[in-house]
Amino acid sequence: MAEQLSLDEVRHVAKLARLRLTNQELEQYRSQLSAVLEHIAKLNELDVAGVEPLAHPRDVTNRLDEDVVGESMPVEQLLAIAPAVEGQFLAVPKVLGEETGP
Repeated sequence: MAEQLSLDEVRHVAKLARLRLTNQELEQYRSQLSAVLEHIAKLNELDVAGVEPLAHPRDVTNRLDEDVVGESMPVEQLLAIAPAVEGQFLAVPKVLGEETGP
C-alpha cells in the first residue's frame, strides 16, 4: 500500500486550488487523494511496452460539415423561450465584478 499523504501535503494542494477546507474536509480529502495515488501507482506497475498510444477507444474521425448560412430565429421568438429577459436582452448571471473568493 502506498504511503498516506500528510495533512500538510493536502493543505498545500488545497492552497494551490484556492480551497478553504475544514479539518474534517482535510482528513476526508487526505484519504481520497491517497486512494487515487495508490490506484495510479498500481497503473504504473503495468507493462505497456509495445502498446500504441490511444486517443479514443474507437476508430473515429471528426466530421466537419460546411458552414451554411441559414435563417435566423426572430428576436421575439428567442425572447419568448429565454429563461430570463430584461427588456429586449437575455439576462445572464454576472461573472465579472465583485470578487467573493479567497
